[in-house]
Amino acid sequence: MRRPVLLVVAHGSRDPRHAATVHDLVRRVRSLRPGLRVETGFLDFNIPSVRGALESLDAEGVREVVALPLLLTRAFHAKSDIPAVLAEAPPRLRIRQAEVLGPSPLLLAALERRLYEAGLTPADKSSTGVVLASAGSSDPEAIAVIAEIAREWRHTGWCAVRPAFASASLPRTEQAVAELRAAGCARVAVAPYVLAPGFLPDRIARGAAGADVLADVLGPAPEVARVLLERYEQARAPRLTAVGA
Repeated sequence: MRRPVLLVVAHGSRDPRHAATVHDLVRRVRSLRPGLRVETGFLDFNIPSVRGALESLDAEGVREVVALPLLLTRAFHAKSDIPAVLAEAPPRLRIRQAEVLGPSPLLLAALERRLYEAGLTPADKSSTGVVLASAGSSDPEAIAVIAEIAREWRHTGWCAVRPAFASASLPRTEQAVAELRAAGCARVAVAPYVLAPGFLPDRIARGAAGADVLADVLGPAPEVARVLLERYEQARAPRLTAVGA
């Protein structure tokens, strides 16, 4: 039986680095699962739009799609924007909305990969405090998830882990860096818990000026690509209800 098409639903940005990173990630997903068709749609700013991508698939005769939000937490876009766009899809398409990417142990592994690429080693963990810097959200559920990830990550051996937010919530990255300094960590690193470059990741980078290490965004890390495939397979399970069914 033909597998559903995986439609990666990204937010979109005026910053060209955002779309370029999304496309790099999609190419890595394709390389991990050569027989799976993977397409991309954007909610705003970039093309194809989600609606346009769905209309093109329908015109080709595709009948099953797994729409996967390229998001790390279940905030407004996952709960409202994306379901609303999917509900307007051509009626012949059977669409399942997959879960967002986080939380996942694979994402923690991707965060550590980026920190090691930035110059840290596993031997540095016990003396290094880490700022888990996310984009931020006004959704209490999303904020609680980030705080829980920070607590979980602390137990893997880091000196300390503090959550921080580029918007909507506090503390900011620079405040969390200062807190870790005051707590006695010999070294402070900032790990952006974001998928692609853009306005808010740039704000995180500016807030990391007082840190010793700034990691890159998660981007097309292999662990992120594996999470996408995990969410795709989970969404294919019969127990999930198709959008509009």
